[in-house]
Amino acid sequence: MTAPDRQPITYASAGVDVHAGDRAVELMKESVARATRPEVVGGLGGFAGMFDASALRHMRRPVLATSTDGVGTKVAIAQAMDVHDTIGQDLVGMVVDDIVVSGAEPLFMTDYIACGKVVPERIAAIVSGIARGCELAGVALVGGETAEHPGLLGPEEYDVAGAATGVVEHDDVLGPHLVRRGDVVLAIPSSGLHSNGYSLVRRVVAAAGWAWDRHVEELGRTLGEECLEPTRIYTRPLLDVVRAGVGLHALSHVTGGGLAANLARVLPAGDLATVERVWTPPAIFSLVQELGQVPLADLEQTLNMGVGFVAVVAPEGVTRTKEVLSGHGITAWEVGAVGDPSTADRYDEPVVQGAKGVDGGAVQMVGTYPG
Repeated sequence: MTAPDRQPITYASAGVDVHAGDRAVELMKESVARATRPEVVGGLGGFAGMFDASALRHMRRPVLATSTDGVGTKVAIAQAMDVHDTIGQDLVGMVVDDIVVSGAEPLFMTDYIACGKVVPERIAAIVSGIARGCELAGVALVGGETAEHPGLLGPEEYDVAGAATGVVEHDDVLGPHLVRRGDVVLAIPSSGLHSNGYSLVRRVVAAAGWAWDRHVEELGRTLGEECLEPTRIYTRPLLDVVRAGVGLHALSHVTGGGLAANLARVLPAGDLATVERVWTPPAIFSLVQELGQVPLADLEQTLNMGVGFVAVVAPEGVTRTKEVLSGHGITAWEVGAVGDPSTADRYDEPVVQGAKGVDGGAVQMVGTYPG
């Protein structure tokens, strides 16, 4: 077969620039170098990240915990705002704080960035956020991948994902097996929307015809700046609570599904946690509700409502837990307790259970948010 008379097709003409990828790696080296731990073996650029597992020899029965996640459609706002150095912290928070739920210490993380076109400065900005998040969590960033997908993603489009691994002593694993009736439910504040529910938020904003650079008086900044507020990383504060031996029985990361559904996952089957709406959610939550006329039930099962984590603690450990968190600048507050499910009949409120396929306990949100 005779080839037609045309210019040769190269990888670059197909839309993939390997040299741009190399430049991106050079730009991100300084950030990645700060996100490390003494146990890391080797450096950036290897085929696999390596971690010296002999550091775990002092443990009696080490259990590895792993998690993987992304940040959903929050990336669309970062792209619209052309702000790319915060989305990486969101990614770290979503991954490593799922590991902390079990009481495990996250050790190392890898990331994956898929994009339509490698713009070295943009990729480096994304990775700088990932590295910053790893620093905050005390986690090593041991590797990653940037993949250019022309024709599948637009030149300005990208998505991010990551995975992390941690470790915990078998006897120290937190969860439903430790929870007792009478345990207190503590709410730990979020920094804002975190990284869930952005399909709802974006739909509300689009329907209202608002722009991301619109200044919103009740937020004190633009809507886009508020929505890009990085996810709070709870790793170090919560690990300090774990190590304090205060009677911490369970933790719940409030992500997709909201507070009730995620708390139900870490309660024993047959138990009910009654959570009172005694706090005032930050302004962004009421703004989304009012702007989109979103029903409260839908809002609560989509957004965190100002609570990023929940701790289930023995009554005698509540004061000390609050003190440890306060040392990290975090103010936790009591929102309820674990008890008998028969008490649900006292309130005309729905009971949430069976979330995420877990045959766990149940949660009932009661009362009205102040203000």
